[in-house]
Amino acid sequence: MASRRVAVVTGSNKGIGLAIVRALCKQFTGDVYLTARDPKLGEAAVKELKGEGLTAFFHQLDITDLQSIRRLRDFLEKKYGGIDVLINNAGIAFKVDDTTPFCAQAEVTLRTNFFATRDVCNELLPLIKAHGRVVNVSSMVSVRALSGCSQALQQKFRSDTITEEELVALMEKFIKDAKDGVHSNEGWPNSAYGVSKIGVTVLSRIQARKLNEKRKGEGILLNACCPGWVRTDMAGPKATKSPDEGAETPVYLALLPPDADGPHGQFLSEKKVEKW
Repeated sequence: MASRRVAVVTGSNKGIGLAIVRALCKQFTGDVYLTARDPKLGEAAVKELKGEGLTAFFHQLDITDLQSIRRLRDFLEKKYGGIDVLINNAGIAFKVDDTTPFCAQAEVTLRTNFFATRDVCNELLPLIKAHGRVVNVSSMVSVRALSGCSQALQQKFRSDTITEEELVALMEKFIKDAKDGVHSNEGWPNSAYGVSKIGVTVLSRIQARKLNEKRKGEGILLNACCPGWVRTDMAGPKATKSPDEGAETPVYLALLPPDADGPHGQFLSEKKVEKW
């Protein structure tokens, strides 16, 4: 089985994640894994796809639980000898009218969208095979949030030499500044989701740089992307895109041909590289 190709999509029992799995089932040559925190929801989604004549497999994954990530890692390593495609889609967003205090929103949003995504990458990136593809689902909100940061923060987040440790320290600082009620004074925008996705986009740039240093010549491509404004539980019914339309850019990046040398370390929207 080790030679069989495998694709994994986090947070994929509904919305954009499920649409990505659906598209991969149709276009990817290999096994496709749908993951979810709740096995019942995950199995129901696999069953839904089966009703459409598509075959996906389920594996439990809670990205906020390190043991859950490691169980998935060990399973994939044993069964497939690595991973060909990893799409980090799992994430959360508070609704605009949510009354949860901003400091709590900041903590929960960053712990999931940034820190948990980073944990998944730390555990699974070493398993990415040569010519593998990694897609971190970010958002155009990250670009808007970046422009709402102070010049000093913008400079740090746009730096080509920022380290992962420096990025983590900045994300921790945002959480602390939000708790202390001083985030605006410290140059942060008023969007926990936006800051979390700045983190994902910058992390992707750092990860791509590390791949260039450590695994040059293996043809691995890693990018961040925005699926667009998609009709999901998260974005609501007024959004302009269907989930299947939202899946297009992530799937495009996941299926870049084996001989492609880019994009790599970029942020894409509508299949086009955006200026960061």
